[in-house]
Order: sequence, then structure tokens, then C-alpha cells
Amino acid sequence: MKKLMAIAVFGTLSAAAQAQTQSVQELQDALAKAQKAAADAQLAAAQAQQALAQVQQAMAAHDAHPAADSAAANRTAATGPATSSDETGRQIDPLGASSAGSGGLVYRRGGDVVRLYGLIDLSMSRKTNADAAGHTQNDMSVAWFSGNRWGLEGEHLLPDTGGLKAIFKLESEYELPTGNMDTPGVLFNRDAWLGLESPTLGKLTFGRQNTLAREFSKIYGDAYGSAGVTYDEGGYTNNNNFKQFIFYSGSATGTRYDKGIVWKKSYGKLMAGLGYQVGGEPGNNREGTTKSIALAYNGGDLNVSGFYNTAVVNDFTHTSYSVGGNYKIGMVRMNAGYVHYTAEQPAALGDRHDNAYTISAKFAPGGHFDYELGWQTMNATNAAVNGGGFVLNAYADTSGAKATATGKRKTVYGSVFYHFDKRTELYLASDYLSTDGSYKAAQAHGADSQFELATGLRFRF
Repeated sequence: MKKLMAIAVFGTLSAAAQAQTQSVQELQDALAKAQKAAADAQLAAAQAQQALAQVQQAMAAHDAHPAADSAAANRTAATGPATSSDETGRQIDPLGASSAGSGGLVYRRGGDVVRLYGLIDLSMSRKTNADAAGHTQNDMSVAWFSGNRWGLEGEHLLPDTGGLKAIFKLESEYELPTGNMDTPGVLFNRDAWLGLESPTLGKLTFGRQNTLAREFSKIYGDAYGSAGVTYDEGGYTNNNNFKQFIFYSGSATGTRYDKGIVWKKSYGKLMAGLGYQVGGEPGNNREGTTKSIALAYNGGDLNVSGFYNTAVVNDFTHTSYSVGGNYKIGMVRMNAGYVHYTAEQPAALGDRHDNAYTISAKFAPGGHFDYELGWQTMNATNAAVNGGGFVLNAYADTSGAKATATGKRKTVYGSVFYHFDKRTELYLASDYLSTDGSYKAAQAHGADSQFELATGLRFRF
């Protein structure tokens, strides 16, 4: 009995000792885990402290150079990552500028960049001789300076091609007062093209786009175009009497190509261009085609360009050639240009011959204001008129004309801009149109003059 009791006591003591040993081991394991957690927490705290120090350093640098940091951020947001450069070192990037300016919502992924952008122009206008009875009209008009638009443009870097990019642009115009499409039933009436671009190739685009002649004459066509010819589209104002000079830069489908092919290439300070519009007429390879060649010198203070342009409209050939440029003197940029235009017309009428001239200036003294002033004359000889007796625009279809007119159409214009910043501005503008001889302008409804006054707010995003 005593032996059995001894065995039981020994077993109990052994079990207790084993349990105590297990508990000690568990405590040691728990302590080791706690020590490791404490070490991890200490490391995390050190890393957080280092990150905080870096943020504080960056904020201090930003406070020391806020303008430079902001400009760099704006450039990055507007243009995306650097891509390739031409011979002058200028970035070849369709996102760098456009008819709507830089900015917008940019999406980037790998070699892809896409930008959503737009421009809104709200105008209030007053014009005399706004109908055949000679009434004056006060209205919230279609945009005075810039067609209201939104668009998408972008690029995709093609691998193993030495910098070749696929590029595209889709741009739509609408009327702000009503929300209507500018061209009913046509969504992308301003641009719908796809192309390729590289330092070696230049820029090659296919689809609906500005005519080549329009792009090369924008530097002198009015006071509002860019100083030099660029890869980007733009130039010429919207709904006003002094815009009419643009029609001499036309095609078989107006001042934009349908089914157009455009090539531009920069050679240092020179820019060369070729344009072709596909006619697509069954059995007639000439009908509806446009052919253009252009050359420009972008010299900085002095810029010169010219073009030769010919189109076939309903089997009648229209041709224009032009030369012009601009020169900067201090805070003033002077612009001047000349164009000669001829158009075939029905045999009974004979051909049309125009000589047109434009002179303008822009004064930008710095600060919030700039000022523009211009004059142009369109001297038409034997120009076809429509059924209402109004002279047809250059490159319009003359096949149905029954009569002609000879005379001059002159316009003087001016404007003042107040720029809140690079995206938002107020403007006040006016022009005065007059005609002589038998020249009648459709805008004046048969009167020999018209005065227009407009004020507006323009915003880019």
C-alpha cells in the first residue's frame, strides 16, 4: 500500500513538473514573439520618422521655390512624360498644345497617354443689318472667337520602332446657347483622325482634319494665330466677319478635309507639309480631290510661310497660292499676308480671279491685358453669286451659278482681352464690314456695310 502511494505521489509530481516545464516553454515562446513584435514596431517607427523627415524637407523646398514647382507640375499634367524631340529639341507631343490649349484630364499607362479637354466660349453680340429689312440684332450668339468644343487626343508608343508613336484626335463642336451640335448629325465634325509620328517621319495623319493651307496661313491670317507653324492644329477665329480670309485656304469640303492625308515635318527652323484629299468618286479620280504643298520658316522673331493649293469641286478646278508671315518688335507682333485665288465657273460666266490682303497686329505689354487690331480686303473679279446675289466663298461649288459680281469686301477689326490666367479670359471685340461695286456679302443681307460688337467669357479645361 505504501508502495502504491509512493508511485502515485511520484506520478503526480512528474506530471506537475512536466506541466511546469511546458508552461515555461510557452512563456518563453510568447516572450520571444513579443520581443520580435517590439523590434518590428521599432523598425516601423524609424521608417515612419524617416518618411516624415523627407516630407518636411520636400515641403521646405516647395516653399522656397513655389513658382518653379507649380510650373513643373503644370507641364507634367499638360504634356505627360517626355517622348521624343525634333532637330530643334522641341518635344514632339500631340498633348503639348492644341486648339483648346494645354491642360485637361490626362490618363497615362505605360506608353499610352490620353487627354480629355475642351473650350467654352460664351458670347453676347450686337450687329446691324442683321436681316433684309436692316434690323439690328442683340443676341447670345454662336461663339465669337472659338467654337465650343470637347475632344480626346492621345498617343501610344510603339515598341522597338525608335520612337514611333500611334496618335489620334477626336474633336466635337457644339453651340453653347442651345446645346445643339454645330453640324447636325455629325459628332466629330472638327477632327476625326489617326496617324503616326516620330522624329524621323514627322507627323502623318489620316481622316477629317484642318486643311494644310489653313495650318500654314494661320500665322498671318488674322491677329490670333500662333507665331510659328507647328504640328498642332489651330488658328483663325470663329463666327465673325474678319474670319472670311480662311476660305482661301479651303478644300473640296470647306476648310477641313474629309478623307484627308496630311504630312508635316520639321527640319530645324523649316517646316514642310503635303496634303491630299481622297475624292472617292466612282469613275472620276479627280472629283472631290484636293492637293496642297506648303513650306514655313520658324525663325522666332521672324516667321514666314506659304502654300499652293488646288481642288476639284463638281468638275471645276479652284486654285490658290499665298505667302505671309509675322515679325515681333518688342511687345508688338505684326502680321501680313497675300493670297491669289482663281476658280473655274460655267463657260458663260468665265473664270473668277481674287487678290486678297491682310494686315494685323497684336500688342501684349504683359500683365492681364493684350490688344489686337487688323484689316483685310478681298478683291473679287467676276465672282460667281448664289440665287440671292451674294458672292460665293472661295472653293464653293460654282456649277449652278447664273451671274457674277465684281468688287471689294473690306473689314477692320479690333479686340481687348483680360486674362484672369491661362485658362480663363474676358474679351471685348468689334468689326466693321463694307463692300463696294456689285459685291454683296451674305452676312449683311444685301446692305453694303455691317457693324458687329461682342463681349464674352472664354474658358479652357
